[in-house]
Amino acid sequence: MPHVRIPRPASDEYAPYFQRYLDKIPDGDLIEHLTDQLAETRSMLGSLSDADARFRYAPDKWSIKEVVGHITDTERIMAYRALCFARGEQGLLPSFDENAYVKASRFDERELGALVAELGTVRASTIALFGGLTEDELLRRGRVPSGEYTVRALAHIITGHERHHQQILRERYLAAIRRGGDA
Repeated sequence: MPHVRIPRPASDEYAPYFQRYLDKIPDGDLIEHLTDQLAETRSMLGSLSDADARFRYAPDKWSIKEVVGHITDTERIMAYRALCFARGEQGLLPSFDENAYVKASRFDERELGALVAELGTVRASTIALFGGLTEDELLRRGRVPSGEYTVRALAHIITGHERHHQQILRERYLAAIRRGGDA
């Protein structure tokens, strides 16, 4: 069964902070973007060794493994919020501190391949969730401490968030590794 197209959200459907992510999403079918960008991320990271994946371009920055784990955590949380809002949740959902989540993780102890595979599993679930929603469900709203969001805005935030981190991985991490590790 074909999925409903997910139009871009209006600016009142998400917190202004997330505009920078939505600006990174090209026109087209959002479900196709979610599928294609996972393949891009896999391709980008596929040749890295575990040692390379522990690289940080500055001492206070996350490693590549931590970036992948962060993308996965964020997608899980945003998809959970979307599920709650699509089902009519009226309560305020909690915020999350991405830095605290990464600090509490053990992403650097895990194999990069396992982290990328986990992202793929989460992405498959995200695509199934959004692909099964109706136009009305995509327009439902819910609240978190940073504001009110529609389900479709969360789908776009997930997409733009990964695209944002793909750009950082290319420009700051992989470019430095190619130069021999000096940022």
